[in-house]
Amino acid sequence: MLKNLSERREAWKTIFIFLALVVALTSPFHYAIVKLYPSRIYVGAIMWCPAIAAFITMKIKGRKISSLNWNWGNWKYIRLSYFVPALYGIITYALIWIFGFGNLANEETIIDWGMELGLFGIGTLNPTSITIIAIILVGTVEVVRASATTLGEEIGWRGFFIYELRKVLSYTGVSIFSGIIWAAWHWPLLVYYSNNMLLEFITFFTVIISMSFIMTYYTFKSKSLWPAVIFHAVSNVYIQKIMPPLTMKIEGTEEWLGENGIMFAIVTFVFGIYFWRKAIKEKM
Repeated sequence: MLKNLSERREAWKTIFIFLALVVALTSPFHYAIVKLYPSRIYVGAIMWCPAIAAFITMKIKGRKISSLNWNWGNWKYIRLSYFVPALYGIITYALIWIFGFGNLANEETIIDWGMELGLFGIGTLNPTSITIIAIILVGTVEVVRASATTLGEEIGWRGFFIYELRKVLSYTGVSIFSGIIWAAWHWPLLVYYSNNMLLEFITFFTVIISMSFIMTYYTFKSKSLWPAVIFHAVSNVYIQKIMPPLTMKIEGTEEWLGENGIMFAIVTFVFGIYFWRKAIKEKM
């Protein structure tokens, strides 16, 4: 953290420029999704706006894009950045099944999932085989695909933004501030698509800020932006693509399910507290 007052002011100016650019670049695509059509093209464009904002900011400040932490870093953090979000996704839905907020998918549901993924035509597969193959395929191929868009976000948020914040804030401050900004950046979509806006705002902000503590930890430890890219992609894939098809909904418990669900907020909050305490202990 910088001690010199003029350097701190300069850092805050850089942060303001970046955030202003993020808003300016993102707003047309948010409008398109809300008012026109929720196309994946618009979503992909939105997710690359933080990267473009970071590149423009660096150009304004006379910095080289090559100065970002493009290095792959230690494989340990890459592995953990896959394992941790997969783990909290599995724990979330295991608790949903245990407490009866949803049921583990039956044979018919799993077969339907297999058909959606195109797992038929090479012979008859039983539900267990479908589940194993689907998790392996979606957990690899879909993560690679998702990384193409999460890369855009993470170049901006973890590759650039949190390092500027670190000049003026502690690890705790960086995690909270960046998490709030990251969550607030999604607000038009939350307002438009939420069924219970107040509840989903609370759960979503809890999830995103909790994730921010974890991703900030791995970014600073690895000195690389790639763990955050992998982490973000795996989190999205497990909580959106893998665990929901394995779960049968029960009427009246919808608020517990999904990425804006209460259970996911509880689980990620616990993980966030763990990583916050871990970072404090390590005097990060």
